[in-house]
Amino acid sequence: MAEIVKRKTSRGEARYDVRVWIDGRGIMKTFQRRKEAEAWAADAETRRYSGLLVDPAGGRITVSQLAELWLASNPGKRESTVARDRAAIDRHILEAIGGRRIGSVRQPDIQQLVNRWSELMAPKTVGRTYGTLRAMFAYAVSTDLLARSPCRRINLPTGARRPPRALTQDQVAAIASHMDERFRLMVWLAAMLGLRWGEVAGMRMGSVDLPGRMVTIDGAVVRDRHGRSVLGPPKTQAGIRTLSLPEALAKELGAHLEALGPAGGHPEALLFSPAGRSPMSYSNFRQRIWIPAVESAGLSGTNFHDLRRTNASIMVAAGVDVKTAQHRLGHTDVRLTLELYAQVSSAADRSAAEVLGASFSGVFGHDTRDGTAITPNGRSARRGRRAVTCQKGVGLGGFEPPTSASRTQRANQTALQPDAGRADRRASLPEVPVAFGGR
Repeated sequence: MAEIVKRKTSRGEARYDVRVWIDGRGIMKTFQRRKEAEAWAADAETRRYSGLLVDPAGGRITVSQLAELWLASNPGKRESTVARDRAAIDRHILEAIGGRRIGSVRQPDIQQLVNRWSELMAPKTVGRTYGTLRAMFAYAVSTDLLARSPCRRINLPTGARRPPRALTQDQVAAIASHMDERFRLMVWLAAMLGLRWGEVAGMRMGSVDLPGRMVTIDGAVVRDRHGRSVLGPPKTQAGIRTLSLPEALAKELGAHLEALGPAGGHPEALLFSPAGRSPMSYSNFRQRIWIPAVESAGLSGTNFHDLRRTNASIMVAAGVDVKTAQHRLGHTDVRLTLELYAQVSSAADRSAAEVLGASFSGVFGHDTRDGTAITPNGRSARRGRRAVTCQKGVGLGGFEPPTSASRTQRANQTALQPDAGRADRRASLPEVPVAFGGR
């Protein structure tokens, strides 16, 4: 319960001190008028019961201090993720608001910061940087440093996203043929096994079982806290898996191992590394090896990850059960296998169109009312106006206008002639020609 105490200053003026307790610590605020003190005390009590009243001292730490607390709050975070977050904080967040107290940062400040980033960075980079900043302030709210995050209702830039791409077998072969022969097998491992780049680059001699035509994926090339390429675990626990090798791929892999010679004899030796045991950098691989190969193959803009999407799409199109595809791709959630990677091929789309067309082949193009062939737009196959007849007093389609008199007349006729058919009753009415297609 908030406590209000009246006191006198040295000048004899009245002051009202309001004290509220939060987690055993008292917070006091002074007012000149008792009405203001009572209003603040009531509001403080409401916020305290709803969990929105926090210690004002928490808002006095700087954004820079908050960043360090947030980075240290999750010891289970992958080092590569920590490195990415650290880069976003150091390069974009701290230079803008690092010295400000977190309690002074308001929603308009965040929006202005995002607008400034949008002028300098790509929309995807802005989204990642803002995601880091939003996570920092969410941590401040969860630890009662702030009552409310300023990262709310922020408008982010939108850009044209490249649609996920699945390659054809010929396109995969074209890329492989233009690759440096030392790294050509990486293309086939990604396309035929569905491996991520880090998993391919992290393959070791001890991971390959040529007699059994098996390969074990238990490591990957990742970045440490300092951005250096190191060997680490796969992306998720489901990424640790053992896969069967197609016979043709096993032969190519055996030839690659022979080409390595003595340098590849150690079980920990990497299959794709100029130095044998030193992991390669993805940025160097992409700039020096991958981009020249895809441009030479006429497939500019293709990413290495598209090989993995190609693998998933081929398995789904070939009828491989989803659980097996999930295992081979190393996905934790089977929905990711279907929604993110399984792209519809043009051949599968044409096949679906033929199946649908065949299902309607017996009825498409025929008017079931009089046997007249019709076109897809619903008109008669004959050109010009189509004259059909309609009986006087009868609307289109043979239905009378919905008047009470016509309904009564039909009811009386039905009662007097219960066996008379509709055709007999309509035959006595004169025919009036009606033209379709006129203006």
